[in-house]
Formats: sequence, C-alpha cells, structure tokens
Amino acid sequence: MGRMSKTIVNCLPLTDAEKRDFMLAIADVRRPGDDIHLEFAGDPRQRGMMGWKASVPEPLRADATAVIGNIAPGECAQYPRLEWLQTWSAGVDRYLAPGILPDGVTLTNATGAYGQSVAEHLFAMMMALMKNIPAYARQQQDRRWHDLGPALTPSGATVLVIGTGDIGSHFARLCKAVGAHTVGVRRDPATPADGIDDMHGFADLDTLLPDADVVALAVPSTPQTRHLIDGRRLVMLKSTAVLLNAGRGDAVDPVALSRALAEDQLHGAGLDVTEPEPLPADSPLWAEPHCLITPHVAGGNHLAVTEGRIIAIALENTRRYVAGEPLTNVRR
Repeated sequence: MGRMSKTIVNCLPLTDAEKRDFMLAIADVRRPGDDIHLEFAGDPRQRGMMGWKASVPEPLRADATAVIGNIAPGECAQYPRLEWLQTWSAGVDRYLAPGILPDGVTLTNATGAYGQSVAEHLFAMMMALMKNIPAYARQQQDRRWHDLGPALTPSGATVLVIGTGDIGSHFARLCKAVGAHTVGVRRDPATPADGIDDMHGFADLDTLLPDADVVALAVPSTPQTRHLIDGRRLVMLKSTAVLLNAGRGDAVDPVALSRALAEDQLHGAGLDVTEPEPLPADSPLWAEPHCLITPHVAGGNHLAVTEGRIIAIALENTRRYVAGEPLTNVRR
C-alpha cells in the first residue's frame, strides 16, 4: 500500500482533553510514513450552546480530505480533495441534494446521539397531554380553578411507534417502563428493535391505528412518509388517542390534524416538528387547546450527554478513516 496523505479538519467545539483523544486515536492506527494532519477549527465557547456553527478557515479548504462539522452546503464545492464529511446532526437532507457533495464523497451523520433526548421529549409530551397539562396551563394564565375531568394513563396502553430506529426504540423503552404495550412499524418488520413488543411493516398500518392509544412518529422525510398521517387515517384513531411527532413535520397533514382536533376526533397532539417550519402564525394549531407545540427542540444539543455522543461518533469514525476501515452511519 502506498503512503497515505490526509488532512482532517475538526470543527467540533472540543475541550483540550477531547482534542487529545482525537490525536491519540489517530496515533494508534496510522502507519509509519503516513502523512496525517489533524486541524482543530472548532470554537470551544460554543459548547453547551444551541446551533453549533462550523467554520473552516479558507487556507485549509484546498487540502482538507475530511471535515467534521455541518459546513454550509453551498461551500462544499470549495473542498477539491474532500473524501469524507461527518455531520454532527442526524438529518443530512441538505447534503444529499443533487450537486451539493462531489461524486465519491462519503457522508456520515450522528445517528445514535439524539435518541435519548428526543425520546424523553416525546414521553414528556405524551404524559402532559394524557394528564391535560396544556389545558391546565391555559387555565393558570386565566387564574381559573376548574377540574377538567378524566385523564389518561400509559399503563396498559397500546403505544404504536412508527419508525423504530434510535429515537423510536428509546421512546418504546420508556413507555414499556410505565406499563405500556409497544407495537412498532418499520420498513423491514423482520428486524427487531429494543423496546418493541410486536413489529409490523407499513402495510399493516391501517389495521394497527384503530387499536392504538398513542401514535408516535419518528420517521424521516421521504415521498413515502409525506402525510403518512392524513385525514383518512386520523378518522381511524380512537377519540382518546394521543398523536406525537418528532421525526419530520411533513409526516402529518397539518390541515387534516387541525380539523380532527377541532372536531374532537382524538384526545390531543404533541408536535415538535411541523409542516412548514416555523409553523405560520395563522395556523389554527397554535390556538388548538388539545395541541402541544414545541419549536423543533427535542433533539439538538440540549443535553450534555448528546454532545458527548456526537463527539464519540466522530472520534470512532476518525479512527476508522485513518485506519482505512468502513465508516459507521453512512448516508446515501
């Protein structure tokens, strides 16, 4: 094998100790004579802040064979030697658009870092809606003391999880911990997932919806998932069902959902993602008392543990890149 020449630009906001971890990982696998450069371009002051920014100094762009960080998609053409881009996000739709990444560039993401954060957010939304907390919060604003009647419980409930990857599996485990029965829907029903009692394919969705007490979506945005939950399927739900979405906003038809909530076709909806985003100010969902909306904050780096997992994924892939091993979390 010939001599390896690589320049890795790391835009993560790392501590000095974490930088040493990356340098040691490379030192452990590099071969004698290999020319490996590791450049740190991250700002440690961004640690704990929302919305990390990746900025690669222009002199490094010509030589960079690998970049760790969500560089601006429009700048990708400025990296003539680029072989590998590692994002700190799970979503990479912007980089998969035609003409963004040159042919031959391997794209990897941070899938596996966000499951805990998003699942806990979904679980909190589910419990809040089951216990009528959003309605009580509105009453508090009006200084009104009034019992809103029956509540719901996840104990003994059937929770339908559509999309059983990292997020869906985490959410299912939380639900099982409080006594729920979990049913999963994924493209390949033969593949199991932690926390799922019964797995099905998308072809079974219509038969599963009428029995669900909770429907939680954690699916990507694809032509197949757009308006997966539409007016026809909303009518199938129990009037006591809770609908949750923390995958992509276009999995739920917002017009049909507004109508269903206004007509009490379901107990409530918890949305961390919407179509479009941001949700327009004139959307009737804002005023719907049975709808709990958060501004796409379930993921991100709101938990310190998420930041640690993002860094760990990038560290392992850096070691693999230098060692010439297959990368993890490859997206096409």
